[in-house]
Amino acid sequence: MKLYHGSRTGIHGDISPISRERCDFGRGFYMGTEKMQPLTLICDAPGAILYEVELATEGLNILNLQSDLDWAMLIAYNRGKMESAKGTDLYRQVSQMMNGYDVVVGDIANDRMFVVLDRFFNGIITDKALVASLSALRLGKQYVAITDKGCSQVRIIDSHVLTDEDRVSLQEQSRNNRSEGIRLADEIAKQYRREGRFFDEILKAGEANA
Repeated sequence: MKLYHGSRTGIHGDISPISRERCDFGRGFYMGTEKMQPLTLICDAPGAILYEVELATEGLNILNLQSDLDWAMLIAYNRGKMESAKGTDLYRQVSQMMNGYDVVVGDIANDRMFVVLDRFFNGIITDKALVASLSALRLGKQYVAITDKGCSQVRIIDSHVLTDEDRVSLQEQSRNNRSEGIRLADEIAKQYRREGRFFDEILKAGEANA
């Protein structure tokens, strides 16, 4: 399948699972179904490069995440938001969710979703509001190769260096996307003000079951 990867400095050598650790699904090689997603993430870097890549999935163990609370909790774990729940059954369950897989597939936490996720982690919206936001945003998917085996089946097809004009336009779009995320979060928070659980309540329930 054809996917997109953005790099601020370019790919040098073999493709490897060496992204920053505090990414959505931990260290890996991140690819997306939507071209604009990596573009808005790298547009602040002069000389940033957009890659078109091909992923061969044959023989890979793939974890397909639904657009639900499990997706959000896995992101919370990988972003270091669950440290207060260490030692609980919930923490162990989430920390082991990706074990044995080569590739993780889940919704992209794009510019608009960053705002919604932060509000969930900070106790402003509930899990019901978060899941409703996932449905409303219609996010693309990200494919993350988290093992050397998964990365070995990624092939670069083409690349494009962003021009200064590209970067200015994309930076404006990224700002607009975040503004849209705030607007959407405000609307959905009102609809689900009294429904669902807040992030700290989910963590406390996990502690009670430890």
